[in-house]
Amino acid sequence: MIEIVGKRQKELLRLLLKNKTGMTVDKLSAQLAITRNAVRQHLAALENEHLVARGTTQPSGGRPEQLYFLTDKGNELFPRQYSWFAQLLVDAIQQESGPEGLTKRLVALGTTVGTQLKNQHPELKTQAQKLEKLAEIMQQLGYEANVADGAKPPAIVADNCVFHHLAMKNPDICQFDLALLSSFTGNAIEHQECMARNGNVCRFKFNRS
Repeated sequence: MIEIVGKRQKELLRLLLKNKTGMTVDKLSAQLAITRNAVRQHLAALENEHLVARGTTQPSGGRPEQLYFLTDKGNELFPRQYSWFAQLLVDAIQQESGPEGLTKRLVALGTTVGTQLKNQHPELKTQAQKLEKLAEIMQQLGYEANVADGAKPPAIVADNCVFHHLAMKNPDICQFDLALLSSFTGNAIEHQECMARNGNVCRFKFNRS
């Protein structure tokens, strides 16, 4: 779990993870063995971080009790073995089609995704507009990407590689990124620096095709 919450809040989040329909303050208080006021304080903090949200109320014989549940963002705090599953897929394709076949699949997939994203933004006309939107999309995907200031030709610099573990074992994984960036912008992409090859960042230069 990402270390952005305290021990007691982690315990609270785990309870909500196990109780998908939600839990009341009273039930959380009993399970955690802390006061209702302490539970409310933790819930308020977690709501501010959008990790917990309020659901429906349930009858209690008196005043209806508020239910709290885990948000999608809260669920993402718990470990998910995406990289393990992705590695299984990559290995299976490589065994079936060989290294060249894997590269072709990655390029085709990246091209398809890049084209789909481009078609969602027909308003983008200039290279600068495309790069700004592309950096925004990459930021949303977790690349921590920005258009490099003053770079000529222009470049996007990413401080995080979302496929880092895969790319360390299979450097051809980067072909997905290159194909996506190229199909989105219509530019030839030069991978100037790569974290999977001991770089500090991933730096993509956009040359005119």
